[in-house]
Amino acid sequence: MLKKVISTLLIIVVISQEEEPFKLPSLNGNAFFADPFANHDGIGSIWGLSSSAKGDGSKFDGRWAIEGNSANLKDLGLVAKDKARHHAISAKLNKKVEFTDLNDAQKQFVVQYEVKYQDTMECGGSYLKLVAEADEEFSSDTFNDKTLYSIMFGPDKCGLESRIHFIVNYKNPITGSVEEKHAKASSDFKEIFSDQKSHLITLVVDSDSSFEIFVDQKSVNKGSLLTDMSPAINPPSEIDDPSDSKPADWDDKEKIPDPMATKPEDWDEDAPKFIDDEDAVKPEDWLDDEPEHVADPEAVKPEDWDDEEDGEWEAPIVENPKCESGNCGTWVRPQKPNPDYKGKWAPPLIDNPNYSGVWSPRQIPNPEFFEDKTPFASLMPITAVGIEMWTMTKDIMFDNIILTDSKAVADDWAGESWNKKTLIEKLNSPGDSYLDQFLSYAGENPWIWVLLAAAIILPVVFYIFCSGGSPAPADDGAEAKKTDKVTPDDEEDEKAEGEKEEDEDMPELEETEKEGEEEVQEEEAAEEEKEEEKEEAPVKRRTRKAD
Repeated sequence: MLKKVISTLLIIVVISQEEEPFKLPSLNGNAFFADPFANHDGIGSIWGLSSSAKGDGSKFDGRWAIEGNSANLKDLGLVAKDKARHHAISAKLNKKVEFTDLNDAQKQFVVQYEVKYQDTMECGGSYLKLVAEADEEFSSDTFNDKTLYSIMFGPDKCGLESRIHFIVNYKNPITGSVEEKHAKASSDFKEIFSDQKSHLITLVVDSDSSFEIFVDQKSVNKGSLLTDMSPAINPPSEIDDPSDSKPADWDDKEKIPDPMATKPEDWDEDAPKFIDDEDAVKPEDWLDDEPEHVADPEAVKPEDWDDEEDGEWEAPIVENPKCESGNCGTWVRPQKPNPDYKGKWAPPLIDNPNYSGVWSPRQIPNPEFFEDKTPFASLMPITAVGIEMWTMTKDIMFDNIILTDSKAVADDWAGESWNKKTLIEKLNSPGDSYLDQFLSYAGENPWIWVLLAAAIILPVVFYIFCSGGSPAPADDGAEAKKTDKVTPDDEEDEKAEGEKEEDEDMPELEETEKEGEEEVQEEEAAEEEKEEEKEEAPVKRRTRKAD
């Protein structure tokens, strides 16, 4: 119960950082496109449905809706509603992405979005297509699977195979042809398809042509457009000569049968591989005459069975219980490997004296060769973002899509959206205790400790500052050490030292007073005189102490 209370307080702390329980992320920098799905009017105003058809004639009949996230119903997202349907929706960018400009400014290109599989993903895609600039102005109405894209990025899964696509459509500067270039496979992300949580998918491409893919802000793939795409962006400088062919006398057999070998005289090719085991003995409990199947002795003829109409009743056949160990029927001697078996004879192999090696066609200069040292700058400009997919899973949610020129901007965007959302989803998930789940999440996201500390410390400081209490007294001791100013403590110390010196003289005074009292007693003075002597003694003592 205590852990649950603590976890609930942690959720309250996260939410309390905002004036409202839910607040849209704010954009702190440049963005070519940023959509947090602020309201239900996004379809038709920002996003447009496709009325086109796929290349095979299939219609895009999958429904789209803008709905609330289960972590917070005020947090809306774009949802692909239907399974076993083709979906297509797209939106124009606010600003065109020109990679030549980004390269000149030494800036990044970042695409980031959230995806949540509200049902376990069985088969289908959930990737974005960043539509390439074309001669005709882009229209969502005609967006389909044949629409040329500059970059395709995002998760895809079917059965046991899953991947995060990063595909670049690269235009050959010599021929003008466009070819897909695929990044190597990513790793350590497969749990996103089955945990029903929101996941942050990020691609960062730098102006030096390096790239990195993140899932939930954890790197799952990195490489370079120059060295880690398949096929390679830069073609080979030489290629096989298509007119070259292997000579007729070219011998590429490294080994050949020995022509001098002969079959040994005692080689019996007809000997069987297995023979009867003559040493085998029939088991004593073997039942030669016992059938393997018998009529069920426990079966009973049904009461409503009519022999005239149904025929003669027979009990069903079952396995003979006496033959459970397989010891019924005609006994057959088991077989064993034949020690004389050699099989079909073949001559041994020897090195081929005429071996010419492995043949390969001669190399010629590649007529389509080019060397692009800055493929980042050569990427095709982007004018729109689209989702075109087929899926066997319903209710796939997309949210907080952003295209920007800075990972810092994308991180800030996620910090005001996904970071808080995923914490709530983590704490609300079944399994481990709330506190254990929080600690697990905090281990993966250390920033939450800063947020938690700020949530606890700042209110305390604010309370002290605003409570109206008297300010704390100044430290006179510290001031006196700097200025040699006399403080009350100094005066008390001096007085204490004076009393200590007087106390050192007190033994002599007390001894004199005692002698005077003894003399008075010995003389047996009058009682009045004794009283006067007793009064004079304390007065003297007080007087001397005062001195």
